[in-house]
Amino acid sequence: MRIDWSIVGALLRRDLAAARRSKGVVIPMLVVPVVLLVLLPTGIGWYARTATAPPDLSAVLGRLPGSLARSIATMPPAAQIVQLVLGYLVAPLFLIVPMMISSALAADAFAGEKERRTLETLLHLPIDERDLFVEKVLFAWLPTVGASWICFALFSVSANVVAWPVLGHPFMPTWRWVGLITLVAPSVAALGLGVMVRVSARARSTQEANQLGGAVIMPLILATVGQSSALLILPSYWMPITAVVITGLGLILVRGGLRRFDRDTVAARM
Repeated sequence: MRIDWSIVGALLRRDLAAARRSKGVVIPMLVVPVVLLVLLPTGIGWYARTATAPPDLSAVLGRLPGSLARSIATMPPAAQIVQLVLGYLVAPLFLIVPMMISSALAADAFAGEKERRTLETLLHLPIDERDLFVEKVLFAWLPTVGASWICFALFSVSANVVAWPVLGHPFMPTWRWVGLITLVAPSVAALGLGVMVRVSARARSTQEANQLGGAVIMPLILATVGQSSALLILPSYWMPITAVVITGLGLILVRGGLRRFDRDTVAARM
């Protein structure tokens, strides 16, 4: 059965308007990225500029590939902090953000409808179940990808501003960072919402959806985010390979949720 994109678009505009009025959805999308991707690099840059005795990074550099370690080791201590931390070590944060945002939006997909007492009306509309499920997935995925790209732009600006007095030139974004944000971050968001949309359809409230989904999302965060810094060091072909693998897992979860999605089951849990 083909998807009716006109119906999906109409529902998507409706849900996005409702999400903008929900504090439980808006606050995580604003506060978490600002803290992790703007205030953190600003603090690191300020520390590198003002520290009287920068820490010795030789132990950390010894664990990096030879060419990368040598290029950083030739820099002054303050520049080493900026280049190492902002250029490589904060990479996991950029995969935590899309995972958290997609989880918050996906949890609101059906559980939020129940809390707002609009789910019964939605389920009685003459809409195919496939169209409804696809719309809820896009409702969580599209804003997440957009927020991730905006956050990366803000991070690049703030990182370059605070690092300029130390490095003397802008250093973000690099091609590897662009690949991480444009390829891997959307796939990580798809993986997280593949779990949370299914949980949201079974939960009675957004809080319950977050609690149930957290037990599953946390191992995914540790598994995918823990290796993100390595993608900035490994050969470039690992970036698309990783994105394809994670996207495949997310699509499997979404497809499985679509097969099991049933109006009557969702209505019975109201």
